[in-house]
Formats: sequence, structure tokens, C-alpha cells
Amino acid sequence: MKHLPTLVLAAAATAALAPIAVAHFTLMEPASWLVENNLGDPQKLGPCGGTTPNPGMPSNAVTKVQGGQKLHIKVKETVYHPGHYRIALAVNARTELPPDPDATTRDSDKGPWSVSTPISSPVKPPVLADGLWQHTSKQADPWETDVTLPNINCPHCTLQITQFMAEHGYNKDGGYYYHHCADLAITADASKPVDKAWPAAK
Repeated sequence: MKHLPTLVLAAAATAALAPIAVAHFTLMEPASWLVENNLGDPQKLGPCGGTTPNPGMPSNAVTKVQGGQKLHIKVKETVYHPGHYRIALAVNARTELPPDPDATTRDSDKGPWSVSTPISSPVKPPVLADGLWQHTSKQADPWETDVTLPNINCPHCTLQITQFMAEHGYNKDGGYYYHHCADLAITADASKPVDKAWPAAK
């Protein structure tokens, strides 16, 4: 993977004068662990979506995958906002997922306004990819990539996709981030060594 900048730059100054916009995205692949509407809601709360008044309805979807192989990720930004995405994996509990990085903000007449946030480069467990799909303009097509899964046995892994929103006001449930997750059942490839950088499933 190409090395990415350590910070996402703010959008153009004209965007800073726009009213607060609410960014949204849907998790198209793998299947989301929550039932999402056409905008991807509910998705604000970390680490895996929902909101305070609406924790969401589990989809009960579990994606079975092979360890050491590539997993296709596909998301669609349904309401545009500049920013980028991060992908992480928890083996035993969602508490293993990394916290949302602190955002650099500036003052505005509507309160704190997000400018940038650190991007991990290179990534290390539990992060699989960071700084994905950096953008400052709307894209109609879905964002897609492949990430290589660790070669582990993990019957109840959680794959997390987070969206950092630049030029955005603070929201009480998710700060400057939106969150989606997918439940994975990973079976290690017996022809390859088990990846010791990741914890063993309990």
C-alpha cells in the first residue's frame, strides 16, 4: 500500500463557510452487523454504529472468510463530506478496536469545527488500513478496496470501518466520526503460518 500523508488537509476555505452538513455512508461489503437504511443509519456511535436513541437492529449477518487472503471492502458515501476512512479488526472483543483519533479543530460560530486527524502510516494491529479514499469532493460511485486479513482463526471477529469528517461540527454520539462494523468468521489457511502479531481467539 502506498504511504499516505500523516494528516488530512481541510477542504477549501469556501467549504468552511458552508452550514453544518451530516455525512453518511453505507457498508455494502462485507455485510453490516446492523440493518442499515438507505443512508446507512444508524451509524454515529462508536465503535460499531447506532445512536443514543436508536442502537440499531442486528442483521445477524456473519461473513465467512479465509485468513491470509484479501477481503473486498465496499462503502458508499450517501451524504458527502470531505474526509477519509480507516479499517480495523478486533479478534476477541470490540474493546480491542482502536479509539477514534483526536481531531484538530478550529473555532467557528457554530462551535468546534474539524480540520484534520492523524493517519497511521505504516499501520499495525488492530488497524488494517488508514487514510483510505481521502477526498474533498463528492463521488457518486462507491469506494472500494481490498485488505489482507491476518492468517488467524477467529470465529467472532469484528471488522470496523470508520469515517473521519473534516469541516464538520461535533456530534454528541460520534464526535467527528461515523462507524460501521461487520461480523467475520475467519479460518486460518493451514498452509501458512499463523500471524503472531494478532491475539489468539479465546
